[in-house]
Amino acid sequence: MNRVLVIGCPGSGKSTFARNLRDVTGLPLIYLDQLYWRADRTHASREEFDRRLHAVLCTERWILDGNYSRTLPHRLAACDCVFFLDYPREVCLEGIAARRGVAREDMPWVETEEDPELVDFVMRFERETRPVILGLLNAARGIEVHTFRTREAAASCLRALCGA
Repeated sequence: MNRVLVIGCPGSGKSTFARNLRDVTGLPLIYLDQLYWRADRTHASREEFDRRLHAVLCTERWILDGNYSRTLPHRLAACDCVFFLDYPREVCLEGIAARRGVAREDMPWVETEEDPELVDFVMRFERETRPVILGLLNAARGIEVHTFRTREAAASCLRALCGA
């Protein structure tokens, strides 16, 4: 396990899981949100984001945290392991609410209020994005895939990786 993707619905705890995985494995952690977003809430151009992502994918070891579905096929081709946090919508909505007002290393700003676009994306995720992810994961070859339906299942996997 040298090139790892952590994917899932916003609010599922991808960044928290990725940080814990980094602590267990020692792999460098890269947040796709940090490659895409700027502190003033503008974002990199598609070309700039793709350049930044390509530079990471060319390195030997990493954990990439984030969805960015457009780039998932390219990232799957480069990785050897995927952790998919496939949680129910309610869990993800609770996760989004819980992080409001909290500084996070994965985002260049603090979310202070509900983002209606993000909530709408979470509401549509199971119907629109999840099937695409599952299709890509099912078609992937030579990749170790871990899918978790609960936070406890993900935590149990991390404990097993620690040898605890």
